[in-house]
Amino acid sequence: MEIWINPACSKCRSALTLLDAEGADYTVRRYLEDVPSEDEIRGVLDRLGLEPWDITRTQEADAKELGLKEWPRDAGSRGRWITALAEHPKLIQRPIITADDGTAVVGRTDEAVRDALSR
Repeated sequence: MEIWINPACSKCRSALTLLDAEGADYTVRRYLEDVPSEDEIRGVLDRLGLEPWDITRTQEADAKELGLKEWPRDAGSRGRWITALAEHPKLIQRPIITADDGTAVVGRTDEAVRDALSR
């Protein structure tokens, strides 16, 4: 199990606290320092069953600068979104937990973190 975190994020810290309390075996990836490649983002999106715009923090300054709210959300624009996430990792929703069964969850709630643990 791997968890993508920003240590400054309270949701990430809560997820780590819960994982520790449950005795989970996991690896921490500080994705702002160890930026995921476009291929890694595609892989996580496949595991999540989501599209890039579903995990994009559209309220971030970078998102507003890029005008992401106006970008099309369709198959033809998917690559453009993934490139933006790779170039601006602050835009990636957090924390993302990759579960041992090959799936992933966005662990913003205790329920989502427990869901990842149960997989």
